[in-house]
Amino acid sequence: MAIVLISASQDIAQWRESFAALLSGVELRHWPDIGVADEIDMAIAWKAPEGALKSLPNLRLICSLGQGTDHLFRFDDLPPGVPITRLVDDSMRRQMTAYVIAAVTRRLCRMADYAAYQAKGEWHPLAAYDPAAAVVGVLGLGALGRDAAEKLAGLGFEVRGWSRNPAFIPGVECFNGKRSLAEMLGPCDMVCCLLALTSETLGILDARAFAAIKPGAYLINSARGGHVVEADLLAALDSGHLDGATLDVFEAEPLAADSPLWDHPKVELTPHISAVTMVQSCAGQIAENYRRMTAGQPLLHVVDPDREY
Repeated sequence: MAIVLISASQDIAQWRESFAALLSGVELRHWPDIGVADEIDMAIAWKAPEGALKSLPNLRLICSLGQGTDHLFRFDDLPPGVPITRLVDDSMRRQMTAYVIAAVTRRLCRMADYAAYQAKGEWHPLAAYDPAAAVVGVLGLGALGRDAAEKLAGLGFEVRGWSRNPAFIPGVECFNGKRSLAEMLGPCDMVCCLLALTSETLGILDARAFAAIKPGAYLINSARGGHVVEADLLAALDSGHLDGATLDVFEAEPLAADSPLWDHPKVELTPHISAVTMVQSCAGQIAENYRRMTAGQPLLHVVDPDREY
């Protein structure tokens, strides 16, 4: 049998080299050059074209090439009964936590302001800061959000976390359920979005959510662009209610050349790089699931289609 990699952004040569050592005798093919479709029993997918997965008649497993699975639910074309797994990867967790901490501390240390003063040749010390005086909210307390919340609390920040279901994290005040979202957001100086994107969290950061956050707060979104209603974000920034934002993800990617976010004076952006799938870190987990699939053993990190993660 064979595995197909459905991703335009991945280096097939790296994956083949890794899999050659992990899955002897299993051929790795790259979409759309799939050969005989009947021979493919596992798909590794990232933003698969509509109908691609359903066109594989003997597919037994779909592996999301990322921690999120929202890209698999974009179209109503998943083959029925085929299990889905996702990556839960230490490298991606470390990358994401580092990104969040960098964005939070850059904001706290006023580095953007100092860069502006440097450009003008001005020596202009700003007010002193103390992490203990800053309240940071973390939306999403899964593998990524939990780690970021723990590390931020370890740096001395007051951390508030929010998730769909109850969670307990030492040193973090945790909230759960939609009714508690505004309460959680209220006192936050910075809000970090690390949610899974589902039908329930789509557009969760809208005008109502921004209004619940204290004036002058700062947004960091490194989850999915669909969490943020961009028009509402721009309105909150332009009105001064939000003082700024660091954005790594967007409703449409790549970000359109005419997007006002590119040159907005209160926005710093990066091109969806906060947690990148690295072949050497993830191939072993995917290969293990292939072995489990063929042996009829329980799979790792199975996705619940009803919850979309």
